[in-house]
Amino acid sequence: MKIPEINSVCYIGAGSMGCYNSLLAALVGYRVALYDISQGTLDQVDLRQREFGDSIVAAGLCLQEHIEQALTLVTLHSDLESITEELGIKRDTHAHLDRIFPAKTIITTNTSALLVSEIEDVVQRGDKFAALHSHLGSTLVDIVGGPRTSSDTLDILQRYVLSLNCVPMLSKKENPGYIFNAMFGPLLSKGLKLVIEGAATAEEVDLAWMLNRTTPIGPFGLMDYLGLNVIHDGWARERREPDPLGFQVKILRFLSPFVERNTLGVKTGKGFYNYPQPTYQQPDFYQPKKDLAAIYSSLVGELILAAILIAEKQVATSETIDLAWTVATSLDKGPFEILHEMGAEPFMGILQSEFEQPFHDPSVVAIAAKYVAEEHLNLRVNS
Repeated sequence: MKIPEINSVCYIGAGSMGCYNSLLAALVGYRVALYDISQGTLDQVDLRQREFGDSIVAAGLCLQEHIEQALTLVTLHSDLESITEELGIKRDTHAHLDRIFPAKTIITTNTSALLVSEIEDVVQRGDKFAALHSHLGSTLVDIVGGPRTSSDTLDILQRYVLSLNCVPMLSKKENPGYIFNAMFGPLLSKGLKLVIEGAATAEEVDLAWMLNRTTPIGPFGLMDYLGLNVIHDGWARERREPDPLGFQVKILRFLSPFVERNTLGVKTGKGFYNYPQPTYQQPDFYQPKKDLAAIYSSLVGELILAAILIAEKQVATSETIDLAWTVATSLDKGPFEILHEMGAEPFMGILQSEFEQPFHDPSVVAIAAKYVAEEHLNLRVNS
């Protein structure tokens, strides 16, 4: 059901995320305005929303007649532009929106690459400005307040997300990547690092993850799905954290040929795999030619480490972090549950062995060791 504080919703950008989110809002009964400067993009909205609608109906979440009714609540407009992940453009656009929207309007940003505090000073209504970040194909929605965001605004946003039958994930404080992406990004990056350093092939990385986490797709398949240009552009941005081991240059050098050849993954028919029938969907892919235990340990160790760094910053509790992971991925266990099953000593053994390769700055390993020692004394330690 709609919440009384919100009657209409505006989405800027009619790409996949805009089409999906606007359909979800319309299904609940909100009037939706969907903007994009490209008429060609707007022309594809009906088709894209009907494709998303087919998936929603197939999942048994609503009837086709509900999709048809929802589509009547979406109006299309071509006089606002989707905002790229560039800070200057984000700031200019939000300042413009702040000037033209009624004072009662809540303004949100869908970015997870930029922080609310980097944008919010250009809007007058800081109390009504926050991040509301969706994950395509998942019910997880991040909510992150800025320095001036009011508790009333956060409460309204949480209830709005619940009204969409989604899961609100409120962070206690800002963090690059929020919660899920702050784990997902390092996992994908670890896969890249393993291949770049010659420790594994892309297929071995994927198979190690798929077999041990019982999932039909691995890190490189996921990168193909997201688009290798998106992964490349993310690494091309200025880094927030130090990169003493120089992996930014190595990863960009590794990904650049894919971007130059326009082999970007699923959308171009070729990336790390060939589509529409990638080898990881074939039965013989599940026959490893070597022991993959070390590769899996490296991947899951990276996931747990990323989760610990989020918890150590007090962005969210370990329970919330696990929930974010399981909701977004539909996997059965989150990183802290995996850590409890594994035990503290094996986990620290993974980090120490990788430091010798090296994959981590020693200060990161020290943070993980301190957190495990101080916050998880009840962890089972394997003998």
